[in-house]
Amino acid sequence: MRARLTLLVLALAQLVIALDYNIVYVALPDMGDDLGFAPHDLQWVVSAYVVTTGGFLLLGGRTADLLGRRRAFVAAALLYAGSSLVGGVSPSVGVLVAARAVQGLGGALLFPATLALINTLYAEGPARNRALAVWGAAGAGGLCFGSLLGGVLVETFGWPSVFFVNVPLAAALAWAALRLFPADAPRTSTRRFDVAGALTGTGGITLLVFLLVHAPAAGWTSPSAALSAVAAAALLTVFALVETRSRDPLLPSRLLAHRPLLAASGVTALYGATFSALPYFMTLYFRTVREYSALVTGLAFLVPALVTALGTQAGERAVARVGVRRMLAGGMALGSAGAAALGLALTADGSYPLLLPGIVLLGIGQGAAWTGMWIVAASGVDAHDQGIASGLASTTLQVGGAVGLALLVAVSGGVAQGPSDGAVLTGLRAAVLTVAVALGCGVPLALALRGPTTVTA
Repeated sequence: MRARLTLLVLALAQLVIALDYNIVYVALPDMGDDLGFAPHDLQWVVSAYVVTTGGFLLLGGRTADLLGRRRAFVAAALLYAGSSLVGGVSPSVGVLVAARAVQGLGGALLFPATLALINTLYAEGPARNRALAVWGAAGAGGLCFGSLLGGVLVETFGWPSVFFVNVPLAAALAWAALRLFPADAPRTSTRRFDVAGALTGTGGITLLVFLLVHAPAAGWTSPSAALSAVAAAALLTVFALVETRSRDPLLPSRLLAHRPLLAASGVTALYGATFSALPYFMTLYFRTVREYSALVTGLAFLVPALVTALGTQAGERAVARVGVRRMLAGGMALGSAGAAALGLALTADGSYPLLLPGIVLLGIGQGAAWTGMWIVAASGVDAHDQGIASGLASTTLQVGGAVGLALLVAVSGGVAQGPSDGAVLTGLRAAVLTVAVALGCGVPLALALRGPTTVTA
């Protein structure tokens, strides 16, 4: 019973992280009207979370390794609860964006701590694969359930409720972690925190994600984009130099030589650029083209959420039968076929059932790929490096998501010439079909994965 409750807490933590990624999408118009957001500022309610999460994940992973996974989990959950409370009572644009940024910091601590706990509490093989499938069902499903829950909450209680819902959930997670998770071992002096690497690496990655989120709207040649690019390049260069000379680097070189982890990081980047970007375009389709209400838009994401959760379970079973490479390749192939079918089915007046074939294929492929890529990322990594390994793979997930969304928005905007609904629809269809092509390219990437090689200090 204790083992099941432990896994439930870990899965719920991932659900909270995934929900917060896009629960605010359907609430954005109401936030803008209530707080007086300028149109170009409204995106930062989403982007502030993405930027801080992506920038601090590597640091969050190392923090879990050095300070203790339970300690990191509890601190992150409490940070989530506090920032969500502030977000719900925000009186101004600045306070709301700052609260979302702190939520992102909580996510950067919570995600690798949660994944590292799974990878150390469950032995590599079937037991860990099953745990990752349950955890993956909560995470992958949460990306879709966020829109559903957001729509219900906004229609019933108003936009602040999308923040308030996190407060009791996150507080309960912190309490449950103290009761269920094994205590962290006492800290030793043999492993030190790489302060210089943490500052330069976190700063460089944060500025890189900021650039990818900010430049499409401000212009790639704008002064702010140019300054961000130069600063990010400089900090990441210094980070690389610091890491080669650090006694206990933030990102150990042994992990950079671990081929399964690097391959998994490539897969997570592609996943973020494709699967994770689709809810954005589907929300625009439902709300802008079809003019669904927030509640109906949320209900439209119910089927994707359920199918994606089923896909994670199918992926775990497929690993035992055909191996992780073929399962990942199959997930990418299904996702590619689903995106193609969905893109062709997007019409101005077509019924929702016409979208279901693409949605089902996409959901199964997305769920299977989500489970598989984390199995690969954890394989063969020593227990005391699981946090940073999780941080590396999740950083590429976030950076890939920022890159993919920026490119897909550019594709959509480049095709959608003119203010008419027909032009908007053409742009959305082009973005979804581009996802289909990208996922098709992921099939040979998955097949090229090699078996794990154990990495030790």
